[in-house]
Formats: sequence, structure tokens, C-alpha cells
Amino acid sequence: MPHIDIKCFPRDLTDEQKTALAADITDVIVRHLNSKDRSVSIALNQVQEADWKQVWDSEIAPQLVTLIKKPGYNM
Repeated sequence: MPHIDIKCFPRDLTDEQKTALAADITDVIVRHLNSKDRSVSIALNQVQEADWKQVWDSEIAPQLVTLIKKPGYNM
């Protein structure tokens, strides 16, 4: 039951672009984790740039050791 929670700066994405993004991510998860399409859920949460430090402090920094892709920046 993979759940992907994407946080990013605000983007002006159409519903079609969001659907395409979700489909591409789902394909990768299904392929690499041997999941079923119906098991994947994806959230897209847009965070204002001024609030990103909060995301860093609560979600990124505490998990740096376990991240499989680390960011190329520090806060």
C-alpha cells in the first residue's frame, strides 16, 4: 500500500497535468515495488516557499539517514 506525499512549491498544474504526474509516478511504483495500481495513493501538497523550512525541519532533516534520494541543499 504505497502512499506518496509530494510537497513542492506552488505550481499551476492543470487537472490533466496532475493526472499525468500521478500516472507516471504510479507506473514507477508498480514496476519497482511490485505493487498493484489500485494500492497506490498520491498526495500533492503545495507549500509556500516561506514555509519550506517547516517541511525541512519536520520531515526531511529527521529522515536524512533513511532517505533514498537526499536533497542537494541544506537549511
